[in-house]
Amino acid sequence: MDFAFDARTEELRAKLLAFMDEYVYPAEQVAHEQRARLASPWDTPRVVEELKAEARRQGLWNLFLPDAEHGAGLTNLQYAPLAEITGRSPQLAPTATNCAAPDTGNMEVLAQFADEGQKKQWLEPLLAGEIRSAFAMTEPDVASSDATNITTHIERDGDEYVITGRKWYISGAMHPDCKIFIVMGKTDPDGEDIRRQQSMVLVPRDTPGVTVDRAMQVFGYEDHYHGGHAEVTFDHARVPVSNLIGEEGGGFAIAQARLGPGRIHHCMRLIGMAERAIELMCRRAVSREAFGKPLARQGVIHNWIADARVTVEQLRLLVLKTAWLMDTVGNKGAHTEIQAIKIATPRAVVDIIDRAIQLHGAGGVSQDFPLAELYAGARTLMIADGPDEVHQRSLARREIKKYL
Repeated sequence: MDFAFDARTEELRAKLLAFMDEYVYPAEQVAHEQRARLASPWDTPRVVEELKAEARRQGLWNLFLPDAEHGAGLTNLQYAPLAEITGRSPQLAPTATNCAAPDTGNMEVLAQFADEGQKKQWLEPLLAGEIRSAFAMTEPDVASSDATNITTHIERDGDEYVITGRKWYISGAMHPDCKIFIVMGKTDPDGEDIRRQQSMVLVPRDTPGVTVDRAMQVFGYEDHYHGGHAEVTFDHARVPVSNLIGEEGGGFAIAQARLGPGRIHHCMRLIGMAERAIELMCRRAVSREAFGKPLARQGVIHNWIADARVTVEQLRLLVLKTAWLMDTVGNKGAHTEIQAIKIATPRAVVDIIDRAIQLHGAGGVSQDFPLAELYAGARTLMIADGPDEVHQRSLARREIKKYL
């Protein structure tokens, strides 16, 4: 097997690594300081806009989209090492390169399923980084790990759809530039096929009846850089029938098409988060002394660092294999591997970051190091895009089926 990156990937990796060193890492502290002075915690620090302009100037923009018409035209295998690099600074680098969730998944949905009018109105400004978006599926009153449970109603009334329901943990919804929601609800709640009951519609944020009720925290963090997570009420919000994405009853299939790439993108970035944690562990170990010798000479520290390195190398190979399969046999053909990385990567990265926190002592849980935020983000991904147990259930059933 050839594990080398191709020429284009190597070129983009070199540019992105230089961009991270020269612009992104120095901007981390600047962004925190600027955010503290903003009138609203959801406003964008000036340095973030400067990073976006520089990334676009260097051609490090929309790298996630395999469609060359709209994005960089990279395969999943080409994008994987680039997403890993941005994962080393997950609050800034994905946003700076216009590769941040949930906009990435929403742009993929629009690129694949929207009509030309919808693309003109919403996809083009998203691609340009002029607006942000949110994906409204999860609900507080049902187990949303089973998407067929959702209760939001999308009822047709003449030339309009009327949307009624309550959503929460709607990523990006707190951002002042969030202009559009992709809302999943039931257009045919009594339909025989439970996977054909759902549809997706485009709901502008300023639609009467749409209320962003509150910000939802994650381990006390509000994820300002990605626009936070919100609870949103849709109270008889009306939109034209032309705002339907695809066809009625196609919402579940669109959601599955969206979540496959989303899951692998998260796992790619998680590896970068783990690499950042290992780097911080090593720097801390050589700079601190305890009980008469440097931490770098403590046996338990050796074990933590060695185990972390082995784990990351294993995860990276599995993620790259999954990306290659998605490119060659499609998302359905890579179903087992997508589930495997979704199960394995967040769990392992949480453990690595946890060890790094332990090595940093009180500093590890403070705002002076990125570890606490990295931990909160990685731990959340054991729930987001379907909790691990759902993927374990599906993966086990596929394995057992071979023997029936």
